[in-house]
Amino acid sequence: MTGTYRIADRIIRISTRFTRVHRRCAAYRTDDIPADISVEITQSDIERERACSVEAHGREDFNSGEYLDSALEELAVYRKIAERMTSFDTILMHGSCIAVDGEGYLFTAKSGTGKSTHTRLWREMLGEKAIMVNDDKPLIRISEDRATIYGTPWDGKHHLSTNCAVPLKAICILERAGQNTIRRVSKAEAYSTMLQQIYRPPDSAVMMKTVTLIERLLGVVDLWRLGCNMDPEAAEIAYQAMRGSMRRS
Repeated sequence: MTGTYRIADRIIRISTRFTRVHRRCAAYRTDDIPADISVEITQSDIERERACSVEAHGREDFNSGEYLDSALEELAVYRKIAERMTSFDTILMHGSCIAVDGEGYLFTAKSGTGKSTHTRLWREMLGEKAIMVNDDKPLIRISEDRATIYGTPWDGKHHLSTNCAVPLKAICILERAGQNTIRRVSKAEAYSTMLQQIYRPPDSAVMMKTVTLIERLLGVVDLWRLGCNMDPEAAEIAYQAMRGSMRRS
Protein backbone atom coordinates (compact mmCIF):
# COMPACT_ATOMS: atom_id res chain seq x y z
CA MET A 1 0.00 0.00 0.00
CA THR A 2 1.21 3.51 -0.80
CA GLY A 3 0.11 6.85 0.65
CA THR A 4 1.37 10.42 0.67
CA TYR A 5 1.43 12.54 3.82
CA ARG A 6 2.48 16.02 4.93
CA ILE A 7 4.42 15.66 8.18
CA ALA A 8 6.50 18.52 9.62
CA ASP A 9 5.97 20.52 6.42
CA ARG A 10 7.50 17.77 4.26
CA ILE A 11 5.72 15.62 1.70
CA ILE A 12 6.42 11.97 2.51
CA ARG A 13 5.52 9.05 0.27
CA ILE A 14 5.22 5.80 2.24
CA SER A 15 5.02 2.34 0.67
CA THR A 16 4.39 -0.62 2.98
CA ARG A 17 3.17 -4.21 3.04
CA PHE A 18 0.48 -3.56 5.66
CA THR A 19 -2.19 -0.88 6.13
CA ARG A 20 -1.56 -0.16 9.82
CA VAL A 21 0.81 2.79 9.37
CA HIS A 22 -1.51 4.37 6.80
CA ARG A 23 -4.40 4.29 9.27
CA ARG A 24 -2.17 5.96 11.84
CA CYS A 25 -1.14 8.68 9.38
CA ALA A 26 -4.66 9.33 8.03
CA ALA A 27 -4.93 12.84 9.52
CA TYR A 28 -1.76 13.84 7.66
CA ARG A 29 -2.79 12.59 4.22
CA THR A 30 -2.18 14.94 1.29
CA ASP A 31 -2.44 14.98 -2.48
CA ASP A 32 0.54 17.29 -2.81
CA ILE A 33 3.47 16.27 -5.00
CA PRO A 34 6.34 15.77 -5.51
CA ALA A 35 7.54 13.96 -2.39
CA ASP A 36 10.45 15.33 -0.37
CA ILE A 37 11.02 11.92 1.19
CA SER A 38 10.14 8.44 -0.07
CA VAL A 39 10.05 5.50 2.34
CA GLU A 40 9.62 1.92 1.17
CA ILE A 41 9.54 -0.89 3.71
CA THR A 42 10.68 -4.40 2.84
CA GLN A 43 10.54 -7.65 4.78
CA SER A 44 14.22 -7.20 5.63
CA ASP A 45 13.34 -3.91 7.35
CA ILE A 46 10.73 -5.75 9.42
CA GLU A 47 13.21 -8.48 10.35
CA ARG A 48 15.73 -5.82 11.38
CA GLU A 49 13.12 -4.29 13.71
CA ARG A 50 12.36 -7.74 15.11
CA ALA A 51 16.02 -8.32 15.91
CA CYS A 52 16.27 -4.89 17.57
CA SER A 53 13.18 -5.63 19.67
CA VAL A 54 14.59 -8.95 20.84
CA GLU A 55 17.89 -7.28 21.73
CA ALA A 56 16.24 -4.37 23.55
CA HIS A 57 13.72 -6.41 25.53
CA GLY A 58 15.60 -9.65 25.97
CA ARG A 59 12.65 -11.63 24.69
CA GLU A 60 12.38 -14.34 22.07
CA ASP A 61 8.61 -14.14 21.55
CA PHE A 62 8.61 -11.65 18.67
CA ASN A 63 7.39 -14.37 16.32
CA SER A 64 6.02 -13.37 12.97
CA GLY A 65 2.32 -12.76 12.43
CA GLU A 66 0.41 -10.08 10.57
CA TYR A 67 -0.38 -7.96 13.64
CA LEU A 68 3.16 -8.09 14.99
CA ASP A 69 4.78 -7.58 11.60
CA SER A 70 2.57 -4.55 10.93
CA ALA A 71 3.67 -3.04 14.25
CA LEU A 72 7.32 -3.66 13.44
CA GLU A 73 6.77 -2.16 9.99
CA GLU A 74 5.37 0.95 11.65
CA LEU A 75 8.56 1.26 13.72
CA ALA A 76 10.63 0.94 10.56
CA VAL A 77 8.66 3.72 8.88
CA TYR A 78 9.17 6.26 11.65
CA ARG A 79 12.87 5.42 11.95
CA LYS A 80 13.43 5.99 8.24
CA ILE A 81 11.47 9.24 8.34
CA ALA A 82 13.44 10.44 11.38
CA GLU A 83 16.76 9.69 9.69
CA ARG A 84 15.84 11.49 6.48
CA MET A 85 14.34 14.49 8.26
CA THR A 86 17.82 15.52 9.40
CA SER A 87 18.44 16.66 5.80
CA PHE A 88 15.76 19.28 6.49
CA ASP A 89 17.27 20.38 9.85
CA THR A 90 14.60 18.40 11.69
CA ILE A 91 14.97 15.88 14.52
CA LEU A 92 12.59 13.51 16.28
CA MET A 93 12.52 13.75 20.07
CA HIS A 94 10.98 11.65 22.80
CA GLY A 95 8.80 13.98 24.84
CA SER A 96 5.35 15.40 25.51
CA CYS A 97 4.63 18.81 24.00
CA ILE A 98 1.75 21.14 24.81
CA ALA A 99 0.97 24.50 23.19
CA VAL A 100 -0.44 27.49 25.06
CA ASP A 101 -1.16 30.84 23.38
CA GLY A 102 0.55 29.63 20.22
CA GLU A 103 3.85 28.59 21.86
CA GLY A 104 5.12 25.08 22.54
CA TYR A 105 6.44 23.67 25.82
CA LEU A 106 8.22 20.33 25.53
CA PHE A 107 8.72 18.07 28.55
CA THR A 108 11.32 15.35 28.22
CA ALA A 109 12.70 12.66 30.52
CA LYS A 110 13.31 8.94 30.57
CA SER A 111 10.23 6.74 30.14
CA GLY A 112 8.02 6.40 33.19
CA THR A 113 8.96 9.74 34.77
CA GLY A 114 5.54 11.31 34.17
CA LYS A 115 5.72 13.48 31.06
CA SER A 116 2.19 12.60 29.94
CA THR A 117 0.84 13.03 33.45
CA HIS A 118 2.38 16.49 33.69
CA THR A 119 0.98 17.74 30.38
CA ARG A 120 -2.41 16.34 31.43
CA LEU A 121 -2.20 18.62 34.49
CA TRP A 122 -1.60 21.56 32.15
CA ARG A 123 -4.69 20.66 30.12
CA GLU A 124 -6.79 20.32 33.25
CA MET A 125 -5.54 23.69 34.53
CA LEU A 126 -5.81 25.65 31.26
CA GLY A 127 -8.74 23.97 29.53
CA GLU A 128 -9.22 25.03 25.90
CA LYS A 129 -6.18 27.33 26.03
CA ALA A 130 -3.95 24.24 25.95
CA ILE A 131 -3.48 22.17 22.79
CA MET A 132 -1.74 18.82 22.84
CA VAL A 133 0.87 18.93 20.09
CA ASN A 134 2.25 15.43 20.59
CA ASP A 135 2.52 13.08 23.56
CA ASP A 136 5.46 10.94 22.49
CA LYS A 137 7.50 11.67 19.34
CA PRO A 138 7.20 15.23 18.03
CA LEU A 139 9.47 16.50 15.27
CA ILE A 140 11.46 19.71 15.75
CA ARG A 141 12.82 21.84 12.90
CA ILE A 142 15.72 24.04 13.96
CA SER A 143 16.81 27.19 12.15
CA GLU A 144 19.56 29.59 13.16
CA ASP A 145 17.31 31.61 15.47
CA ARG A 146 14.22 29.54 16.27
CA ALA A 147 12.73 26.08 16.57
CA THR A 148 9.33 24.86 15.38
CA ILE A 149 7.70 21.77 16.87
CA TYR A 150 5.21 19.58 14.99
CA GLY A 151 2.60 17.03 15.83
CA THR A 152 3.24 13.61 14.30
CA PRO A 153 1.23 10.40 13.92
CA TRP A 154 3.46 8.73 16.54
CA ASP A 155 1.73 10.11 19.60
CA GLY A 156 1.97 7.58 22.42
CA LYS A 157 -0.32 4.98 23.89
CA HIS A 158 -3.12 7.52 24.49
CA HIS A 159 -2.88 8.88 20.90
CA LEU A 160 -2.74 12.51 21.94
CA SER A 161 -1.62 14.83 19.17
CA THR A 162 -2.69 17.58 16.80
CA ASN A 163 -1.60 18.03 13.20
CA CYS A 164 -0.11 21.47 13.85
CA ALA A 165 3.11 23.47 14.08
CA VAL A 166 4.02 26.01 16.76
CA PRO A 167 7.17 27.87 17.77
CA LEU A 168 8.97 25.94 20.51
CA LYS A 169 9.46 28.29 23.44
CA ALA A 170 10.95 25.98 26.07
CA ILE A 171 12.26 22.51 26.79
CA CYS A 172 11.87 21.27 30.34
CA ILE A 173 13.66 18.23 31.76
CA LEU A 174 11.26 16.50 34.12
CA GLU A 175 12.22 14.61 37.26
CA ARG A 176 10.29 13.25 40.21
CA ALA A 177 10.69 15.12 43.51
CA GLY A 178 8.87 15.46 46.80
CA GLN A 179 8.57 19.22 46.34
CA ASN A 180 7.69 21.16 43.20
CA THR A 181 10.59 23.34 42.06
CA ILE A 182 11.71 24.73 38.72
CA ARG A 183 14.95 26.36 37.66
CA ARG A 184 16.76 27.35 34.51
CA VAL A 185 19.56 25.10 33.30
CA SER A 186 22.55 25.75 31.07
CA LYS A 187 23.07 24.27 27.65
CA ALA A 188 25.83 22.09 29.11
CA GLU A 189 23.53 20.73 31.81
CA ALA A 190 20.74 19.96 29.35
CA TYR A 191 22.95 18.41 26.68
CA SER A 192 23.22 14.84 28.00
CA THR A 193 19.47 14.50 28.48
CA MET A 194 18.82 15.87 25.02
CA LEU A 195 21.25 13.40 23.50
CA GLN A 196 19.48 10.54 25.28
CA GLN A 197 15.99 11.62 24.24
CA ILE A 198 16.44 12.37 20.53
CA TYR A 199 16.34 9.67 17.88
CA ARG A 200 19.95 8.64 17.29
CA PRO A 201 20.41 7.39 13.73
CA PRO A 202 22.86 4.51 13.18
CA ASP A 203 24.57 6.23 10.24
CA SER A 204 27.56 8.14 11.62
CA ALA A 205 27.26 11.06 9.18
CA VAL A 206 23.57 11.51 9.97
CA MET A 207 24.36 11.28 13.68
CA MET A 208 26.95 14.03 13.34
CA LYS A 209 24.32 16.23 11.70
CA THR A 210 21.93 15.35 14.54
CA VAL A 211 24.48 16.45 17.15
CA THR A 212 24.93 19.76 15.31
CA LEU A 213 21.16 20.28 15.34
CA ILE A 214 20.95 19.52 19.08
CA GLU A 215 23.62 22.12 19.80
CA ARG A 216 21.74 24.65 17.69
CA LEU A 217 18.44 23.80 19.39
CA LEU A 218 19.90 24.39 22.84
CA GLY A 219 20.79 27.91 21.78
CA VAL A 220 17.35 28.98 20.54
CA VAL A 221 14.94 27.80 23.27
CA ASP A 222 14.60 28.31 27.01
CA LEU A 223 15.94 25.40 29.07
CA TRP A 224 14.47 24.33 32.42
CA ARG A 225 14.55 21.51 34.95
CA LEU A 226 11.36 20.73 36.86
CA GLY A 227 11.26 18.65 40.02
CA CYS A 228 7.64 17.69 40.57
CA ASN A 229 5.40 15.45 42.64
CA MET A 230 2.58 15.38 40.06
CA ASP A 231 0.22 17.46 42.16
CA PRO A 232 -1.73 20.12 40.21
CA GLU A 233 0.56 22.72 41.78
CA ALA A 234 3.41 21.37 39.60
CA ALA A 235 1.67 22.56 36.45
CA GLU A 236 0.98 25.99 37.93
CA ILE A 237 4.61 26.45 38.98
CA ALA A 238 5.95 25.32 35.61
CA TYR A 239 3.51 27.42 33.60
CA GLN A 240 4.09 30.60 35.58
CA ALA A 241 7.86 30.28 35.35
CA MET A 242 8.12 29.40 31.68
CA ARG A 243 5.43 31.50 30.06
CA GLY A 244 6.98 34.86 31.02
CA SER A 245 10.60 33.90 30.56
CA MET A 246 12.96 35.58 28.14
CA ARG A 247 15.66 33.45 26.55
CA ARG A 248 19.12 34.14 27.82
CA SER A 249 21.84 34.53 25.25
